[in-house]
Amino acid sequence: MSAQTLPLLFLNLGGEMLYILDQRLRAQSIPGEKARKVMNDIITTMFNKKFMEELFKPQELYSKKALRTVYDRLAHASIMRLNQASMDKLYDLMTMAFKYQVLLCPRPKDILLVTFNHLDAIKDFVRDAPSILNQVDETFRQLIEIYSCLSAGEFQLIRQTLLIFFQDMHIRVSIFLKDKVQNSNGRFVLPISGPVPWGTEIPGLIRMFNHNGDEVKRTEFTTDGNYVTPQREGSFDLYGDRVLKLGTNMYSVSRPVETHMAGSSKSLASHAKENTAPNPLAKEEMNFLARLIGVLEIKKPGGNETGFRLNLFTTDEEEEHAALTRPEELSYKVINIEATQDPGRQEELARILGELEVAEQRPASTAKGPARPCHHCGPP
Repeated sequence: MSAQTLPLLFLNLGGEMLYILDQRLRAQSIPGEKARKVMNDIITTMFNKKFMEELFKPQELYSKKALRTVYDRLAHASIMRLNQASMDKLYDLMTMAFKYQVLLCPRPKDILLVTFNHLDAIKDFVRDAPSILNQVDETFRQLIEIYSCLSAGEFQLIRQTLLIFFQDMHIRVSIFLKDKVQNSNGRFVLPISGPVPWGTEIPGLIRMFNHNGDEVKRTEFTTDGNYVTPQREGSFDLYGDRVLKLGTNMYSVSRPVETHMAGSSKSLASHAKENTAPNPLAKEEMNFLARLIGVLEIKKPGGNETGFRLNLFTTDEEEEHAALTRPEELSYKVINIEATQDPGRQEELARILGELEVAEQRPASTAKGPARPCHHCGPP
């Protein structure tokens, strides 16, 4: 398991969450100014400096329930509210979309390009808010600094860690089903054609070498796939053409999106096991959550603000039906942390909250600047 996976998991899932919320805000005809404020509030909280510092510390991934708690708090960092069924659907869509992207990455390192696609889109959401844009750019620079020096093997370990996290999740999504990239059992269909990974050759040739390293024979073979060589590598800089389209907004064209439970007995059993089995990392997980959600305070409407409920279903009836029919073993059962009964924990949370007090940020310049040098590689 890689201890550097969490930032990539969080940022990509967060990007998918923002895509979905943006689409639903438009679908429910929420006034433009109010919708922008919701998106700005969530992105401001998501890229809070202290929050990012905690996130980027090397650490193992924790349970789906723990991460779900963080996103529940993040989604309610504005005046918008989501019912349990809508929050379940939001998390299902987020996780299945990113799982598909991880599966389709040509190279493990391309997971970083997927992350950059999400951050590019998030920057577009806040293009009229310079101070928030500066927050996102700072996270961008952190990603470049930390991940640009990692080896192919380290990225492979990150990819394996992500796939282990997603391996028992088989939620059917209507967009994927209609595009025939997902089967009726919720498993994805991976293509055998298309561009090969950057730096590799099209399959079809076997070279044989002697003990001196000289090529002595070539044998060709036919393949079932229709492969092409990529024109260029995607940019890993702060600004640039990512080339790879994975991680871009698939909701930019209005299409209805539904999720359906597709649990086989095996996957249902694994969910049930996760919900009932004691977690050996429970104490560490609580500490992790206490650090992360300390900054994710649920915002209450104030002044002339009026809160509103966002529904991820077409009608309220569909939302109510989804809440009643969702299998108990698939429920994420959001964790509530109550620290007031433990004086030591209360003092610790008070200290954390004190550190996470964020003064109103002044608009900062968003002029392009060089990324900080990598600690491992030294100055460029």
